[in-house]
Amino acid sequence: MRDPARKSALYDAFAHTGKALSSGKRLELLDLLAQGERTVDALAKAAGLNLTTASAHLQTLKQAGLVSTRRDGVRIHYRLAGDDVSALYALLRRVAQTHQAGVEAARTAYLGDDQPEGVGREELLARAQAGEVVVLDVRPAEEYAAGHIPGALSIPVEELADRIAELPADTEVVAYCRGEYCVMAHDAVRLLNARGRRAVRLSDGMLEWRLAEMPVAIGEAA
Repeated sequence: MRDPARKSALYDAFAHTGKALSSGKRLELLDLLAQGERTVDALAKAAGLNLTTASAHLQTLKQAGLVSTRRDGVRIHYRLAGDDVSALYALLRRVAQTHQAGVEAARTAYLGDDQPEGVGREELLARAQAGEVVVLDVRPAEEYAAGHIPGALSIPVEELADRIAELPADTEVVAYCRGEYCVMAHDAVRLLNARGRRAVRLSDGMLEWRLAEMPVAIGEAA
């Protein structure tokens, strides 16, 4: 008969990953890293953390094998350890949404009651290739450079009000951001609609786009 202690050790090893995921801020860091590699400073700023706290969370994720690092001079860059980590994060959210009653209320409180109309990935790709829509990436510029929908324009949401004239007035806009629970695309569509522009959002975002193995372009906006 197998040693029960060895079985317990195996399940404890599995639990180590679960423990690393048992923090909202660590999940937020994974969400950010799903958009591309970042330094500790950039992650701390984006997640609203001080450097010490951000570093501690990142070390926990690294010890669990969920992120990896590279050094560039004095800077440490973090990235997800693999696409399977993105898939795990997306699955965790989906399971929580399906089985935990509090998630929907929290989602609505964050994204708003008046959630704009959404379109699917395949529909967006087909309409973009046909020239029927303008695809608008409203994430920060560094996230756009790390990977975006081919042909998408880059206007970070905080700049959109001042740069709306850069969008053609007679073409529908489809805005997208990080993922299904990212508020930036919602805010962009609300702003565009309020300014009299036809706009909808991608029903999810770049995380799901990558996981679906849809085409991705890399590089800064022209």
